[in-house]
Amino acid sequence: MQLSKEVILERFQAMAKNTLLETLKIEMIDFGDDFLILKMPVTPKVHQPDGVLHGGATAALAETTGSFAAELFLNTKGYFVRGIEISANHVKSVRDGFVYAKATFLHKGRTTQLFEIRVTDDNDNLISLCKLTTISLPRTK
Repeated sequence: MQLSKEVILERFQAMAKNTLLETLKIEMIDFGDDFLILKMPVTPKVHQPDGVLHGGATAALAETTGSFAAELFLNTKGYFVRGIEISANHVKSVRDGFVYAKATFLHKGRTTQLFEIRVTDDNDNLISLCKLTTISLPRTK
């Protein structure tokens, strides 16, 4: 990686302004050569009516993590990345604290990418296992 963590963090924060990321309070925690971790607070704002984390909020966190990982780890100059398919298996519920999404590549192609995103709680319990397919498309001038 050529950019410092500070520059990447600033880029993420700028990208999040006035978006769903800001609404859900999604933050970047860490990244390495082959992973990215984001976190989201579990509060009543992201609950289902019965008081547990909504699967849609979990999927939004997972898609954000995978999409930003694609932006971060691919040469996207002249390209933009979009999610084209996401699946989520929710295996445990959570009522409070934070959830953490860790994205790793399963396939790192020039056009399409496949990520595994593990969503865990504060105690590292698996909450959801997600797969995200992204596509890199050329920017038009």
